[in-house]
Amino acid sequence: MIIEQIYTGCLAQGAYYVESNGEVAIIDPLREVQDYINRADNNKAKIKYIFETHFHADFVSGHVTLAEKTGAKIVYGPTAKTSFDALIAEDNQVFNLGNITITVLHTPGHTMESTCFLLKDETGKDYALFSGDTLFLGDVGRPDLAQKGDLTEKDLAGFLYDSLRTKVMTLADDVIVYPAHGAGSACGKNLSKETVGTIGNQKETNYALRANMTKEEFIDEVTDGLLPPPAYFPLNVKLNKEGYKDIDDIIKTSAKPLSVKDFELVANTTDAIILDVRHQSEFIKGFIPQSIFIGVDGGFAPWVGALIRDINQPILLVSPIGREEEVITRLSRVGFDNVLGYLEGSFASWLKADKEIDTLSSVSADVLEDKINNNAIVFDVRKPGEYDSEHIENVTSTPLDFLNNHITEFPKKGAFYVHCAGGYRSVIAASILKARGFHNVIDVAGGYAAIRNTNIKRTDKAVCPSTLKS
Repeated sequence: MIIEQIYTGCLAQGAYYVESNGEVAIIDPLREVQDYINRADNNKAKIKYIFETHFHADFVSGHVTLAEKTGAKIVYGPTAKTSFDALIAEDNQVFNLGNITITVLHTPGHTMESTCFLLKDETGKDYALFSGDTLFLGDVGRPDLAQKGDLTEKDLAGFLYDSLRTKVMTLADDVIVYPAHGAGSACGKNLSKETVGTIGNQKETNYALRANMTKEEFIDEVTDGLLPPPAYFPLNVKLNKEGYKDIDDIIKTSAKPLSVKDFELVANTTDAIILDVRHQSEFIKGFIPQSIFIGVDGGFAPWVGALIRDINQPILLVSPIGREEEVITRLSRVGFDNVLGYLEGSFASWLKADKEIDTLSSVSADVLEDKINNNAIVFDVRKPGEYDSEHIENVTSTPLDFLNNHITEFPKKGAFYVHCAGGYRSVIAASILKARGFHNVIDVAGGYAAIRNTNIKRTDKAVCPSTLKS
């Protein structure tokens, strides 16, 4: 028996390759599927099943393409409805895979079709649980994504409570837990950085699995402090239910090198945004006017999904040379397939053509300390939880995720400063603000990590604004 977790840090997502006696199951695959096919081919094995724990909201799964390329059957849990051929399993239905079995455990709550898959080894012993977004390490799936009609997030939380206690917590303590996500995912509130655990450990450490917890307590705690989900979530669910284009076709049409002249022409004759994905230190020094920065080496795809509201938005790329196809692939993971091309030669070719450029002002934390002593206006674009933990005294929380909701709070005149934790998100925020006419924005290099090394007054007694709760 082989179990491999294939973890994608940018999405904080775990897919799984399971093999027994020449037969393979893939659980929650990414959109680019060739790696799974290659693994099976190298082992002279055949992909038999593609198990989906639910309709994913935070990424486009590879189930449709993988089924087309391999003939494997797509399996969802009870109540799922798709526009493509899929096997909608019954609760407790058993699937044979070589010398092992995989049992369907319907666990509604995160969504109504949410399902865990219990792997039993060659001896018939419960061995591992592929828990999807039902159970994370340290947390459980948010219950607000599948609200329909009269079904509220509290109703879904109630279903999740029952699912956990009747289907998951009854398993032996030594059963391995393989979740769909780890820290950084927006599918939960406080996920662990660990990506593999056990049922026993989760009973001891996961707040949502406390032995004497009532349903009412569970509902209150699971729904407390939920931030609105990223705008692209329902759009990804739609793609996962209805199907999508093969990512290989997307790359063929999108990975088009454009000369400076052609790039400029497309930019001027379409409503494309210019997305600059180089490192923030390079972007600050110079960029094409009106560009938006979201660096490929940060939490790239989720930030694109959170900040660019329409997955059909035409995009022109300024990318590090040689990484264009990688960027297009990562955009497609969250459903952004409308890339019109990339600047051939990257930003250097724009400079060589002597075209107009813009720059972004940036100061050190030491300079910020001096400015604060002279009543500088500062905004913190970290997440509310980070802000609550500790922040600069009298500084406003304007989380990057919801920057659009705070636009009116930024001054049109006079310098103001933005910071995050380390300098990545603040440059994203500053680029968006500058593109909207706030040329008085100044980034704080090094973010809060650098601010801690100054004498700037800080406090950890913040209260998260109620407007940021759903």
